[in-house]
Amino acid sequence: MPDAVIVEALRTPIAKGKPVTGWLSGFHATQLLALSLQGVLERAGIEMDAVDQIIGGCVTQAGEQACNVVRNAWLSLGRTFRVGATTVDAQCGSGQQANHMISAFIKAGSFDVGIGCGVEAMSRVSLGANVINGPGYFQPANWPWDPAPDQFTYVERLAKHRNVTREEADALALASQQKALAARAAGNFQREILCVAAPVLGEDGTPTGEQRIIDADQGIRESSIEKLAALPAVMPGGIHTAGNSSQISDGSAAILWMSREKAREYGLKPRARIVADVVVGVDPYFLLDGPVDATRAVLKKAGMTLNDIDLVENNEAFAAVVLSWARVFEPDMSKVNVNGGAIALGHPVGCTGTRLLVSALHELERRDKSTALIAMCCGSAVGTAAIIERV
Repeated sequence: MPDAVIVEALRTPIAKGKPVTGWLSGFHATQLLALSLQGVLERAGIEMDAVDQIIGGCVTQAGEQACNVVRNAWLSLGRTFRVGATTVDAQCGSGQQANHMISAFIKAGSFDVGIGCGVEAMSRVSLGANVINGPGYFQPANWPWDPAPDQFTYVERLAKHRNVTREEADALALASQQKALAARAAGNFQREILCVAAPVLGEDGTPTGEQRIIDADQGIRESSIEKLAALPAVMPGGIHTAGNSSQISDGSAAILWMSREKAREYGLKPRARIVADVVVGVDPYFLLDGPVDATRAVLKKAGMTLNDIDLVENNEAFAAVVLSWARVFEPDMSKVNVNGGAIALGHPVGCTGTRLLVSALHELERRDKSTALIAMCCGSAVGTAAIIERV
């Protein structure tokens, strides 16, 4: 069976998902993803026609992100139409699942060269735009599970279930910002971020003709426990605020995969492989507890324990998601989200799964470590996880 290996991985900067003031809001969603697709090939030094297939994640498949946004992003480059593309929806785990699939196809011998990627332009296509415009609602009238009206209801259930306090949530949020600030100052993100020239928009949202060079994430900011404690909870009696929840963001990321034999043919160095990956179902009542169930499943599948893992990227959709996972596994938190997470960097939902893989790989290389666990909570009550290993 062929071995599937990562040969290149990068991401755009992550920008605030706000019209006009978001640094990447001037890019059409397909253009935003095209930046990463083109960038990963240019870094590897291979032609577009060398790619066999692309699979990418996107959560809100409406408007600019409708009708197979991954294929449209490829076509927007205007160079070749031959390469097939598929857009997948595993909610926030979409970008991670896309890479699981590319790796699996290569291992199965379906093709030799593929790109796993993800995108979300939340400043242009708001979360839920594919639901609020109908027709109909995605849950039937006889839905057999106890539904919640929004993500905050779900995460507050989880916080109460695992006795996560507001003080703990704010402390994790502050740590995320501080780690991200330190990582940016140390240049830890430089290798993984693709520098882009972004259109500047005027107050009316139209391009001014100017460009802004962006090589850093927009959401990283100074904070303090006092500032975080002063923010109002989103829900009465809840613990989550705008400060200890992930940021709405724009961004894309891409990973170039090859069979080991094809990488050798191109003279490219294999950098990592997937040891094990899972997408598991989660109790819908605790919909955001996916990292717990997914971590259990992927460790069992790999025949490993958490002590065998050098680094962990556990997506900070909300502070309680990471803290709930930590309650269960009691990890060494110095290995978790070492350069900050989505609370600091942002969470362009369809992109984030790929972004976490990109960041984990680069940090393993920077520290000369071997293995990383990537885990995510996802809407639709699933959890995703993968263990990658440097080769």
